[in-house]
Amino acid sequence: MLCRAAQIRRCAAGLSHSLTQVTASRQKHSLPDLMYDYGALEPHICAEIMQLHHSKHHATYVNNLNVTEEKYREALAKGDVTTQVALQPALKFNGGGHINHTIFWTNLSPSGGGEPQGELMEAIKRDFGSFQNMKDKMSTATVAVQGSGWGWLGYDKDSGRLRIAACANQDPLQGTTGLIPLLGIDVWEHAYYLQYKNVRPDYVKAIWNVINWENVSDRLRAAKK
Repeated sequence: MLCRAAQIRRCAAGLSHSLTQVTASRQKHSLPDLMYDYGALEPHICAEIMQLHHSKHHATYVNNLNVTEEKYREALAKGDVTTQVALQPALKFNGGGHINHTIFWTNLSPSGGGEPQGELMEAIKRDFGSFQNMKDKMSTATVAVQGSGWGWLGYDKDSGRLRIAACANQDPLQGTTGLIPLLGIDVWEHAYYLQYKNVRPDYVKAIWNVINWENVSDRLRAAKK
């Protein structure tokens, strides 16, 4: 029995060491560059919002994620399970914030708006009846988010269909629902308050004018692979 216990301890120690090496070899997360200027989405989203949202809010998620992951690596190396568990909310919040915003910036474009084409439009019509129905349903779900969160158009790989979902705070869509994110609308107040004050529906209505449907289409194709 003592020999078996010793073997288990050695196995656990070896696994911990391997995980530590893997996480230690990872590069730190960084703030992604935007493919357009901060003022490029005006008049729908003003430059001041974009600058603060990207260079301050998203940057904070990235910095906090790196700090939290470093603490997690240290706890993993020590076999400190209590600390590992205690760090999970910070990993979820800051990791989700980084994931969500990285998608969000690419979902937007100065030349966006209008309607999608091709395979994406066919899928929308199949699953929602029409583009306008999808747009209305997603807008309603997004505006209805209590407090802070996100509205999403996602792909259900099991059924092969598009779904609309809402996530609280910075909960990542795929990590919490299993849906693969295609299009996200950020309804944290920092995403719109300077321009739209407390009128969230006006912001959600306006953002459709800068949706990058090419990016959403690319995400759908990738999700199907």
